Amino acid sequence: MTDTAARLLRLLSLLQLPREWPGSELADRLGVTDRTVRRDIDRLRELGYPVVAAMGASGGYRLTAGSALPPLILDADEAVAVAVGLRVAAGQAVAGIEDASVRALTKLEQVLPAKLRRRVRVVGAAVAVRTGEGPTVDPEVLTTLAAAVTNRERLRFTYRDATATESHRHTEPVGVVAAGRRWYLVAYDLDRAAWRTYRADRITDPHPTGARVTPRELPAADVADYVAGRRTDWGTTKYHVDVTIEAPVHRVTGRLGEEPGTLHPVDATTTRHLDTRDDDPAWLATQLLTLGAPFHLHNSPELRTCLRTLEARLASALAD
Repeated sequence: MTDTAARLLRLLSLLQLPREWPGSELADRLGVTDRTVRRDIDRLRELGYPVVAAMGASGGYRLTAGSALPPLILDADEAVAVAVGLRVAAGQAVAGIEDASVRALTKLEQVLPAKLRRRVRVVGAAVAVRTGEGPTVDPEVLTTLAAAVTNRERLRFTYRDATATESHRHTEPVGVVAAGRRWYLVAYDLDRAAWRTYRADRITDPHPTGARVTPRELPAADVADYVAGRRTDWGTTKYHVDVTIEAPVHRVTGRLGEEPGTLHPVDATTTRHLDTRDDDPAWLATQLLTLGAPFHLHNSPELRTCLRTLEARLASALAD
């Protein structure tokens, strides 16, 4: 980096502090003349940074808000603080910012020096990161998944299913999405030759393989629709859903791919799911079983048929 470029970055870092900077003070900080400061201010303006100058004894230079967000220059402590804050925001899966938090965290951690990355992990380990009342989510896992998606790289990881059985997965990830206070990875499972949704809190030891992914056509409009069960490779025949689930509504939300207003809390421990859907009833039947809570069907013949089929398969699998 040239002396001029390094000085401009240092000048930009100073101007990003919310205060007026007299030219003489900037010159002292940068070890240059007042004239050089004025030339550097002009260079920043040419680059699109809105630097304004106020005249008078209390005046000086300051950076104002512009029409676009300029690159931010952070010192070591600021970078650690931002990274830890993004980890907390990502783990909380707050509606509207969860995906952006993971994207920003992924970008930041990819450029952090190793020493600062270790500091982030040490500080982050002292912060409880949870998705609401759901299971703990490891931010390292989230950023690794997001980076694999961004880089279009194949990913291997260990996955623990609902029965606590672990298996090794070789996948082509296409998206990471938050739904119902949980994080999910949508990927094509190469060993099973099928699309799969994986809960991020059940993923351990994810590592990219370096092999590039050839884009496949996802059977949904996007990864959020896929997680919600709105797949384009399923029929459009509508069916009715009326299920009582012996679990509080916050434990059910987002697990069944429901539209807003289809879940109704009966009381503190029971939820009613009323809906008319056009996805695959077999998918919903499987999701109901993975809730880990008793449920009762009311006037849902398609679901009842699918559950009978699953019952027969389980009975056959468990037969001596």
